[in-house]
Amino acid sequence: MSLNTAHANGGVLIHAGESILLFAENVEIDFHGKDEATFKGRKKGKLYLTTHRMIFNNKHMNDTLASFSFPFVTLSQVELEQPVFGANYIKGKVRAQPNGNWVGEAKFELHFNKGGAIEFGQAMLRTAQMASSNNTGPDQPPAYAPPPSAYYQAPPPAYAPAPNGYYGWAPPFAAFPNQPPANTVYMTDMPPPYPGINGYAAGYSGYAQPSAPAVPAQQPAPSKEQEAAQSAYYDPSRPNCAYVPPPAYYEPPPSYQDHNGKKND
Repeated sequence: MSLNTAHANGGVLIHAGESILLFAENVEIDFHGKDEATFKGRKKGKLYLTTHRMIFNNKHMNDTLASFSFPFVTLSQVELEQPVFGANYIKGKVRAQPNGNWVGEAKFELHFNKGGAIEFGQAMLRTAQMASSNNTGPDQPPAYAPPPSAYYQAPPPAYAPAPNGYYGWAPPFAAFPNQPPANTVYMTDMPPPYPGINGYAAGYSGYAQPSAPAVPAQQPAPSKEQEAAQSAYYDPSRPNCAYVPPPAYYEPPPSYQDHNGKKND
């Protein structure tokens, strides 16, 4: 789990090879067992279930907790609570990732003001189970590493439902029919350092800790046409159309220190 690493430009920031399965608005989260002011008080915002993790994005981006990433490998004791009086909710425990801007463990509760806690929770548990079957690394969560390059607007496959589901299972789209707006989903070129429902993304075969890359030989800058061709998305069902994302002109997401500095100004 990492703090303030999954938001960008007012939206959500995901890894290359990661896809959003479910999107829920008006979700509230409470943390227990942490004394830091960052974790105090109920936070309200949006919740994303992806192929690799849960992501909470705060409605108030000037809060010291603007986003929270819950990789499945960091979760434990997840339960679906159905009290006699009161709304259903999800609870569990999460461990911090090394270099994830916080340390230790925390308990959490997720409340869905529009309903759907059970459906979301069951989908999360199913996804986490599939991801855990692909885990070939140690029990310790991998260290968080900031993306080495700028982010860009994600192509549609990153947030559109998979038409054939996943290994015979389909997320409960009837309970969560909405998708996040296209201009609020951003992606980096860095693959997730932990497994998802399809295993490890290209570029990762386990929990190798990030190291400094070798300095590449200088290459001539590609033309605009080459850049577009390399990043274009082709939909076989619409052979006359192609999605070409805009150039990666956004700045890298702010660091935890920069985020808090703006908060204190």
